[in-house]
Amino acid sequence: MAVGLAAITATAALGIGGITIAGAQAPATSSAISLGVGANASQRVVSWYTSANTAQSVQVAPTASLTDGAFPASATTFAATVAANTVNGGFNGHAILSGLQEDTAYSYRVGSEGSWSATYTFKTQKFKGEFDFLFYGDPQIGSSGNVPKDGAGWEDTLNVSLAANPNAELLVSGGDQVETANTESQWDAFLKSDKLRQYPWAATIGNHDVGGKAYDQHFWTPNTDRSADYYSGSTSTQSGGDYYYVYKDVLFIHLNSNAYAGTKDAAHVKYVTDTVNAHGSEAKYTVLVFHHAIYSPASHANDGDNKQRRQDFPTAFSNLGVDLVLAGHDHSYSRSYALKNGQKANASEQPGAAQVVTGPGGVIYVTGNSASGSKYYDITKPVAGEFGPDPLNPNSHYANSVENQEHVRTYVRVQVRNDKLVVENVRSGTCAAPNSAVENGSWCGPNGGASPAQPVGSIVDKVTIHAAEANTDAPVGGTVPATLSLTLGTPATFGAFTPGLEKEYSAATDATVISTAGDAALTVSDPGHLTNGAFSLPEPLQVAFSKSAWAAPVSNDKVDVSFKQLVKSTDALRTGAYTKSLTFTLSTTNP
Repeated sequence: MAVGLAAITATAALGIGGITIAGAQAPATSSAISLGVGANASQRVVSWYTSANTAQSVQVAPTASLTDGAFPASATTFAATVAANTVNGGFNGHAILSGLQEDTAYSYRVGSEGSWSATYTFKTQKFKGEFDFLFYGDPQIGSSGNVPKDGAGWEDTLNVSLAANPNAELLVSGGDQVETANTESQWDAFLKSDKLRQYPWAATIGNHDVGGKAYDQHFWTPNTDRSADYYSGSTSTQSGGDYYYVYKDVLFIHLNSNAYAGTKDAAHVKYVTDTVNAHGSEAKYTVLVFHHAIYSPASHANDGDNKQRRQDFPTAFSNLGVDLVLAGHDHSYSRSYALKNGQKANASEQPGAAQVVTGPGGVIYVTGNSASGSKYYDITKPVAGEFGPDPLNPNSHYANSVENQEHVRTYVRVQVRNDKLVVENVRSGTCAAPNSAVENGSWCGPNGGASPAQPVGSIVDKVTIHAAEANTDAPVGGTVPATLSLTLGTPATFGAFTPGLEKEYSAATDATVISTAGDAALTVSDPGHLTNGAFSLPEPLQVAFSKSAWAAPVSNDKVDVSFKQLVKSTDALRTGAYTKSLTFTLSTTNP
């Protein structure tokens, strides 16, 4: 009887035992799952590829609520948006996980009943306060010509960096995740590590990602403006868009720097301006991320497009109060001086300074080296008249405080603190494998390979960035009492007078003056004549000062006081001492 079963036909093949149900759809399978950054610290985004255009979701629960790996009935389900892939067939899905609680471990899986993916975990941290994030330059899987080796180097950098920084809260991309935009084997190698399902990846479009739609299919980003100005070509065949998010005290803004020609740099500047005006007050720091480093130390520094960006971006970034710019593209490391409007903000800043005060308008630009070892670019000599030499270090470009290339993998750690940013370039590999470029024959080690490679985890460069000097007025003071003080030295004496001999005798002492007044004057009463009982010298006593007036306060100012006494040959002298008491006065009209 076929009644009620017309749409279903069962067939069996003798000796095989398989049964095919016509009209039934195979369960969807999921792949290329990644955890992405959300609009704020309480959000995450999960993106994935799926084999079927069916209703799918992300199921999430606190890890502590799972029993033997089974999700509880109280698990939250976030519906996914599923769309057909533009390239490579299949479908892509994403779901926004919102309302997450701080300082909580979560488990999640994607799919639907009967076709769930494996379970992965991530942990939120406190939603306010200090945090660390890691920045990775150009994994560019496939660049060496050997996808497995490039993938191994990338996976090792993730393992090394997160073992050293297990509480890092974001993984920030410098762009060029892969070598060829739509080659899924390269994307598979890039996404192989489960670390990209445990820590949120903040994607950035590189010039090797932009030429197809696979980047957009793999990563859904928050607050993304997909206007044509933010695409370097057709919006239907290329990936693109600018986006932002606020994570704790940092406003992150990612730009598609592949779009630069014509009015597109101006559009980026407007996007940054509008975003800072709307959300800058929500954060303490502003960090820009885009692929094409405008102050990199290698061959791309003098590319025509970078010359254009050096004209279009720096002044705007200074005016908007940007603190840090992170970029890639040149597969080598550099850290700029604090630059204001494209020039050194502080002419006295020295190369390699460990402490930098950027001050108003000062921006630090960092170029990330290769995180996978798939390709390195050697540092180039500065070109006079273009991106010329640094007067303090002529082997470096004028904008850069530090330039480094050792042909070893590195990553950048950024510590966000209440009053500073700490930026470190850290070695994640040595000359040993996995290091595709070195395995292919390139030199390796510091000083152009003349020195042995330093160990994994060692620091290439470290700088502490202070946004401004701390200038705080404090009410500290005291009072000065009105003071006029005159102290005389030892009494002056002329010695013995000789009767019958004409002579002018001299004597001296000194006086010490202290005055807090606006002016002061030293005087002496009428000296008169020296006396000896009822007898007086006929000639008057003469008194003179080396200084007798002051126009400002003084302290312990010495004054020479001189005396002169004329005795004539006809003067009758009485036996005994001739003396006189004089009155010296220090006075003021401006106490």
